[in-house]
Amino acid sequence: MQQELFLPVSNNFEKLFLSKKDYDVIIKAGEDNDQREIYAHSNILRCQSDYFDTAFSSNWAEKKDGKYFFKKPNILPHIFEIIIRYLYCGQLDLNVKNGPDTLKLLVATEELGLNILSEYIQEFLIKQNDPIGILEVAFQHENFTTLRGYGLEAICQDPYILFGTDKILSLPAQILESLLKRDDLVLDEIEVWNNLIRWAHAQQPTVNKDPSEWTKDELTLMERTLLRFIPLIRFHDITSEEYYDKVVPYDDLLPKKLKNEILKFYLVPHAKQIGSLPSRIAVSTIDSVLINSKHLALFAGWIDKKDKSLKMIPYEFNLILRASRDGNTAAAFHNKCNNKGATIIVIKIKGTNQIVGGYNPLDWEGNAIYKNTQDSFIFIFNDYRDINTGKIGRVIDASHALVPILISIFQRVLKSMIMKHFRWLKNRF
Repeated sequence: MQQELFLPVSNNFEKLFLSKKDYDVIIKAGEDNDQREIYAHSNILRCQSDYFDTAFSSNWAEKKDGKYFFKKPNILPHIFEIIIRYLYCGQLDLNVKNGPDTLKLLVATEELGLNILSEYIQEFLIKQNDPIGILEVAFQHENFTTLRGYGLEAICQDPYILFGTDKILSLPAQILESLLKRDDLVLDEIEVWNNLIRWAHAQQPTVNKDPSEWTKDELTLMERTLLRFIPLIRFHDITSEEYYDKVVPYDDLLPKKLKNEILKFYLVPHAKQIGSLPSRIAVSTIDSVLINSKHLALFAGWIDKKDKSLKMIPYEFNLILRASRDGNTAAAFHNKCNNKGATIIVIKIKGTNQIVGGYNPLDWEGNAIYKNTQDSFIFIFNDYRDINTGKIGRVIDASHALVPILISIFQRVLKSMIMKHFRWLKNRF
């Protein structure tokens, strides 16, 4: 009923907008060949916009022969026409606009102080799912907080839409800095470092790609380029092997104090952190020298029966038992793992880079007792350093899928389970 009452009123305002009858406002939008006059009524604009109300109440608008004159060279005529029509009729269909026009419309709403319309357009742009393009616009205008927050969160949840691609090479420094400051960036820290170095070289294309060949001037140039970013790297989440291979070649970029802290972290057993920034959420979810956040994302996908890595990890992974620390006896295993709920076992095969393991969605109570589940699985990585070598085996016979085995005989039972009760699937990404 209310809609029926609203429509006639809206239609009458639309007729006034189209007819321009008794207009008293002339807006010159655009400039040069793109300039056009737009006619409106001051009472309508004054009621709908604080910007126009202030303009009509001050010396902002020139008044001549009973008419107000505005010049808006930075807003295209067709964009201004859309805004004026919205102020009259409350109507706006963004689905018929192209991307650039929608962004121009958003920028214009900020200038004119149309906060409700600005939020509406930001929500629309978010649904279009272009976080990189959104961020580039949002960081040019400080009031686009909704867009900025969405863009940063979207990339942190799915960093591979940016990191590791050529898109990062032209990313503005302010956006990159904002991303590296965040604790929820789901990316291994060594990849953060590698992408930062790629970005720095893209900003300074004349600098030699081999840091061992840098001149003093080239070193100074790269130091200035990376000065604001290096303190944002969580070096305590980079393994000593990764540090030696990837960071040491750029060792001269690091401040002396930081290098001493890193050295202490790798050499002193109880040193937990470097600098004031904590581990990123995805990296800090497990204490392991065999697996990292990529493995966890893949495990999470396997648990959810997606057979691929999840963009966001919906589970918390905590280390329960480490054989080198807690022992590899049956008693140690049951003491640590009983009554803990769902668990994943990861075992490295001595003398190789292979790891094998399995997921138990139930518990480890009992000994040599079969348990019924369709959700358990086993896995193997031919090279634990390469996530793409992972294969998963899913359940064929649910009634014999899970045996609460002792950790000391896990590998022998694993071989039997592979042959009898599981089907192997090549991991798909």
